[in-house]
Formats: sequence, structure tokens, C-alpha cells
Amino acid sequence: MTTDATNRQKDAEAELREVELFVSKALRFGVLVSAVIILFGLIRFIHTGEGGYPGHSYPTNIKEFFAGALQLKPFAIIQSGLFCLILTPVLRVGVSILVFLKEKDWLYVGISSLVFLILLSSLLFGK
Repeated sequence: MTTDATNRQKDAEAELREVELFVSKALRFGVLVSAVIILFGLIRFIHTGEGGYPGHSYPTNIKEFFAGALQLKPFAIIQSGLFCLILTPVLRVGVSILVFLKEKDWLYVGISSLVFLILLSSLLFGK
């Protein structure tokens, strides 16, 4: 192997390690942010003694629980934190698509894109 090819391979390996480190930090950050949001909602729930909604009702869609979270309703805050936690691995799949695009690995671009679309559609249309 020539030194030029060896240098390119080392550069590619260094770049891959950099991407993996970014993804690792992003996943940790997502989990930490989610935990803080959930903890805040739990503290609000314990402090107020109520979930912020009358009776046994609670928000059932994204729009409702983000609106409720902005109004500092404890159940909505907790659900927002759980939503952030769910989005964390979705971010990982999105980054994987970009990495595979850069590597021109079209098979994995297709597979990752399909998984990404399934995840997004289940978030948007799931009940």
C-alpha cells in the first residue's frame, strides 16, 4: 500500500471516529435533556399535587402536550421529556443516513432512510 493510500485510510478512520464521537455525545445529551425535563415535570407534579388536567384526562397528541408544557402542566412536561427521549435514537438514524451518504454506501443509505421514514411516520401517525 502506498503512503498516499495509507494516509487516506487513516484520514477516513479518523473522520469515522469523529462522527462516532459526535453521535455518542448527541445521544448522551438527548438522554440528559430528557431526564432534566422529566425530572422538572415530576417535581412540578409533586409540588402542585395535580397533573394539570381535570379528572383522568391528559394530552393525547404532540400539539396538546407541547402547549401544556408551555403552560407548565406537570403531565405535559413529563410527556415532552419522554418525547425528547424517543427523538434521541431517531437523531442517530438521521446522522447515519448522512454518514452513509458521505461514504457513498447506497444500500445502507436506502435501509437507513426507510427506517427513518418508518420512525417518523409512527411518531406522526401513531396512536
